[in-house]
Amino acid sequence: QVQLIESGGGLVQAGGSLRLSCAAASDFRMYAVGWFRQAPGKERSFVAAISRSGRGNYYANSVKGRFTISRDNAKNMVFLQMSSLEPEDSAVYYCAAAPSFSNPIKVVITTEGYDTWGQGTQVIVSS
Repeated sequence: QVQLIESGGGLVQAGGSLRLSCAAASDFRMYAVGWFRQAPGKERSFVAAISRSGRGNYYANSVKGRFTISRDNAKNMVFLQMSSLEPEDSAVYYCAAAPSFSNPIKVVITTEGYDTWGQGTQVIVSS
């Protein structure tokens, strides 16, 4: 299993931007990756996903047009650029990885589809 480390969280005012990073400790090229978030008292929910090739992506409706997921396989990194942040975006953000050997543009959007998770990075958006 690949090990994942998230970074880039912090405190930001509403309307601001943050870029989250997910670093893998080993070769990341054969993994589809997703970002999820969990606010206090709520279930973990899907945010965005990217295929192993980077050519496929998918977003939750709540973040579409504001967040962008990307990856740099040469650096074993996946990013989540978050703009126009709202207080409702406050949560712990997790990246997750799923082996993807068959379809290079397949995305995974359910928590059950991932078998490796990072420890999370906190995002707080103040109003």
